[in-house]
Amino acid sequence: MIALTFLMVIFAYLAGSLSSAIIIARLYKLPDPRKNGSGNPGATNILRIGGTRPAVLVLVGDVIKGTIPVWCSYFIGLEPISLGIVAIAACLGHIFPIFFEFKGGKGVATALGAMLPIGLDLTGMLFASWVVMVIITGYSSAAAILIASLAPVLTYFIKPQYTIPVAMLGLLIIIRHQPNIIRLFKGEEPKVWQKFKRKK
Repeated sequence: MIALTFLMVIFAYLAGSLSSAIIIARLYKLPDPRKNGSGNPGATNILRIGGTRPAVLVLVGDVIKGTIPVWCSYFIGLEPISLGIVAIAACLGHIFPIFFEFKGGKGVATALGAMLPIGLDLTGMLFASWVVMVIITGYSSAAAILIASLAPVLTYFIKPQYTIPVAMLGLLIIIRHQPNIIRLFKGEEPKVWQKFKRKK
């Protein structure tokens, strides 16, 4: 089982390393998201530099590459802690993609995709919380930090055996958002609607 876990971790990392933002940007002939907009290769930055359609494709791609490795690991019988490690590997692949010079995104959509196999109810509540937080504050980063903090609590009441793996995932997302947290406290974080402006 250890060898199987190791193989799934490698698979998850490689899947996560397929940067949807960079791939979609190249297909749509958009500027490199690592060098334009916020500099973050994620759906929100693609929305800024390329519009809604490529942003949706990036979001779906980022979610799927988190879901597939964890779902496969679940069906081959890996334990909850091992599933958590696989999920973290997928997010680390997104954050530090081996195929794209180790310059990746924040990992929020991939983490959400990794939680999807736990249940649609959990995913739905987290997504709804993200939307509400964005509407209230205008900050996508604050919304991401909120759902990362809220996810282990909700998981405890839905499927408590996955609380620790989800907490591990949430902690990774919060650590990844450290620069955003600093900018939020300084009042320098851009609001999400500022990212709807296409680059001319």
